[in-house]
Amino acid sequence: MCSSVQPIEFTTDLKNNNFDGLVLVTQSHENLPSELEVLKAPLQDYGSVDQVLGEEVVVLKVPGLPGNRLVFASTGPVNRDYDDIRRFSDAAEKGIKRALKAGMQRPLLLCPPHKDYNNSTLAAALGALHALYMPIEVREWKGKANELKVCVLGLWTAQEAEGRRLVEVANALESGRLACRDIGGSDPERMAAPRVADYVAELFKDSPVTVEVVSDLKTLEKEYPCLAAVNRCASSVPRHQGRVLKLQYCGEGPIQTTLMLVGKGITYDTGGADIKAGGHMAGMHRDKCGAAAVAGFFQIVAKLKPKHLKVIGSMAMVRNSVGSDCYVADEIVISRAGRRVRVGNTDAEGRMAMVDLLCEMKEKAENEINPELFTIATLTGHAIRAMGPNYSIIMDNGPAHRNKNAAKMQKAGEVLGDVFEVSTIRREDYEFHKGKSEYEDILQCNNLPSSATPRGHQSPSAFLIMTSGLDKHGVDSNKPLPYSHIDIAGSSGPFPGVPTGAPIVAMACNYILSDSL
Repeated sequence: MCSSVQPIEFTTDLKNNNFDGLVLVTQSHENLPSELEVLKAPLQDYGSVDQVLGEEVVVLKVPGLPGNRLVFASTGPVNRDYDDIRRFSDAAEKGIKRALKAGMQRPLLLCPPHKDYNNSTLAAALGALHALYMPIEVREWKGKANELKVCVLGLWTAQEAEGRRLVEVANALESGRLACRDIGGSDPERMAAPRVADYVAELFKDSPVTVEVVSDLKTLEKEYPCLAAVNRCASSVPRHQGRVLKLQYCGEGPIQTTLMLVGKGITYDTGGADIKAGGHMAGMHRDKCGAAAVAGFFQIVAKLKPKHLKVIGSMAMVRNSVGSDCYVADEIVISRAGRRVRVGNTDAEGRMAMVDLLCEMKEKAENEINPELFTIATLTGHAIRAMGPNYSIIMDNGPAHRNKNAAKMQKAGEVLGDVFEVSTIRREDYEFHKGKSEYEDILQCNNLPSSATPRGHQSPSAFLIMTSGLDKHGVDSNKPLPYSHIDIAGSSGPFPGVPTGAPIVAMACNYILSDSL
């Protein structure tokens, strides 16, 4: 069920007949390394009769190469102020898609190292693998559990040691992205909360990651009252009933850092009583990409088994349904931290689903070594309005800001193109969520969409801090706890389309691969 990761092989032999075509990704065919010099002449010949060489993806017949064919996907310029490593992954994705149209089943990807981008080959491999992802619904259709777009993806490297390292890292990152895409991208029935629980349990069977599933409604109501309010309507439908999934990994050796991740897993967001009207409900099965990212990151951890790192995760898997038992605006819900929360808009359900899990993480963090807390969510349309698509947004509380956590994550995201913008939580965000009457301590939300609300992506982080009790662990406390909120509404991927897996590659670069990339 959870397999079907694209097989990857490396070779140092450009003419390895195990492959049926080459896909070259580079800035220019004029600056190829000596090992690829044989490709220069046919590309020059093609360029003499077609000026699109270097501007569009082209296919050449080249006798003597595997399959007698070569796909050339130029990155274009990579040295301007606004260029980054995504030029390589984007070009590789286009090149592999063209190779598929040409009928290749065993393409060999060539992306020679670039002097300004140490990880250009790995970035290209990830771009190619993104193009080769097969949705789980397609893999499972009519029993095609092992359906793949190609038989194997080849990666060319000049040295065997580099090839082995490249395949190991690419496999690990792609296995995490595959789990993230499977959960985040699948329809609201295939990945309803109980089925996500089954998928995750199967995924981590016989792995160093432990999984606990909380499904009892009374337990959810007692331990996670804000989540239970969101789940109340869906709980009457067994196949839609909510789940809290708890994951944990503990690496070998003395623990140096403890990551504590909470992911938003809204399996379908109708908006609840504040229903998404006018066609805005389509695509809301993707509101579970935050929780999917938690599962995906744990899969990377399970593959790479980093030492000295402990990771604790919670996936808030609930459906925001509308009906006679749905929660409504004006309700007052007492959070796990004892804060009286007045509901302002039932379409702000993501913060409700995560906040008690964040509170639980806060409680555990006081006994952990160097804890760093995160919430990850497709939380606000304002994130897309503020930064545009394709970018994750990260914002720190005071202790995390002193540790420069957001800046470190932004830097890590540049390594392989899982990019971030940094926002700041300000005093206005806290004021926005203060209770407006003596009935409530905290106002969950106003009654406008986030995209129409000033500071619409920043203020929810203040709500999460206040409602979970993390405001008692700021820089002015005896036990400061670093906490960062990541909004992936823009970076999780287009709909319709395939989820990107953001931000798990950046997190892996920051916490697992920082010494090897």
